[in-house]
Amino acid sequence: MGTLLITGGAGFVGFNLVRRVLDHTRDAIVVVDKLTYAGSLRTLEDRKDPRVTFVRADIADRSAMERVFRDTRPDAVLNVAAETHVDRSIDRPQDFIDANIVGTFVLLETSCRFAAELPPDARKSFRFLQVSTDEVYGTLGPSGSFREETAYAPNSPYAASKASADHLVRAYVHTFGLNAVTTNCSNNFGPYQYPEKLIPLTVLNALDGKTLPIYGDGGNVRDWLHVDDHCTGILLVLREGRAGERYNIGAGNERTNLEIVDAICAALQELCPASSNPALTNRAGYQSLKAFVPDRPGHDRRYAIDAGKIRRELGWSPQHSFDQGLKETVRWYVEHRDWCQAVQAGRYDRQRLGLGGR
Repeated sequence: MGTLLITGGAGFVGFNLVRRVLDHTRDAIVVVDKLTYAGSLRTLEDRKDPRVTFVRADIADRSAMERVFRDTRPDAVLNVAAETHVDRSIDRPQDFIDANIVGTFVLLETSCRFAAELPPDARKSFRFLQVSTDEVYGTLGPSGSFREETAYAPNSPYAASKASADHLVRAYVHTFGLNAVTTNCSNNFGPYQYPEKLIPLTVLNALDGKTLPIYGDGGNVRDWLHVDDHCTGILLVLREGRAGERYNIGAGNERTNLEIVDAICAALQELCPASSNPALTNRAGYQSLKAFVPDRPGHDRRYAIDAGKIRRELGWSPQHSFDQGLKETVRWYVEHRDWCQAVQAGRYDRQRLGLGGR
């Protein structure tokens, strides 16, 4: 497509998307990232390439975005930038309103004005892709799954901010004719995820002999998707998805949080046996570090994605099995503790977040 503007390209999904584009296309990439706590130049430096231009800017800064569009002339915008951690949205919801709602609004406004000035063919092909989440749909009971037609019912400030952004994208398609598409993914896992999230947090705490916190009874269910499969789906929707449509991306890997922690402990036992880990002295093993803690306020019980639409219409299917993908992910964090330490330094010490306190 020429030049792709990827917002949030120094974060988890954004950087994996950058890697995917570099490995499988000849497109140039403009990364726009504010470099908040979860975005790091250290991450981008792991994949230097002359096709990548980095701009440090806030997507909610209208003048900065106008300058980026004017200088780089993108053929498509992939909005991956977002505040994403539900626990942090409970503690600091304003950050999520600013980044996820105002930021998306500014990008949509800038995209519309930019596209209006393009020649007819370029205007027709210019595309805006909004990367969203299954959390906008709310919570499920013991059966069923989220479809594209499922009504939005967000239950956390994070989910509400993403739902608001999705509605803005829909409005700009129907009111202003913007060529836009939206993807809603399930929980991602893989390399370069900030250590506040369940899988990297559990790996690092276990290696250090620290408590492995499990919210509530550990029975909350998430549908897990390898980030590489997610990025493949995003690029497929960008190129072949129908304008104005929404596509769910999920791999059908439903697991309780307790099952995830148990699987991580088993993988670590293979990679770094507890008997040879000095941090586990006088402990029975990684499983002994598990501890049930007070649940997150408003914790959704179950998510599950029906990805039938993207499979039928675009031929997408996940290439990573969950069990093997999780083992490879655990190995990545074991082998990249220096990266984990660098991105956390002075920002986050793996403390409990999201207890409310209002």
